[in-house]
Amino acid sequence: MTFRIKFGVPEMAELWDDLRKKAEHRTLSSEETALYKRLAKAILLLEANPRYPGLQSHEIEPLSRRYGIKVWQSYLQNNTPAAGRIFWVYAPEKNDITIIGLEPHPESTKARGYESVKLSELPV
Repeated sequence: MTFRIKFGVPEMAELWDDLRKKAEHRTLSSEETALYKRLAKAILLLEANPRYPGLQSHEIEPLSRRYGIKVWQSYLQNNTPAAGRIFWVYAPEKNDITIIGLEPHPESTKARGYESVKLSELPV
């Protein structure tokens, strides 16, 4: 089964559109290039298999409780300071994965680590 990837609005859709346009025009900064490559790779892996071992996908219960829908986290990178994480949900349609957040890894070992995570809305 393959999944369709969508982007939460407005933040994630705007970020992805901006990165894609800059990549097309070859105007990405070095930081943006690294993010674009990591995010594009994660999207391909999510489309094929959200449980791909390298993504380390798992539900984040504090976010699921806050947003009223199961919120998943997957790795963009690992073993680096403030390693990037994407947050996503299975919605709005069957076989849709909507990326609703991109953050450095929250300090989950500290109390309230996920309280600072702000997520985009689902597309209409």
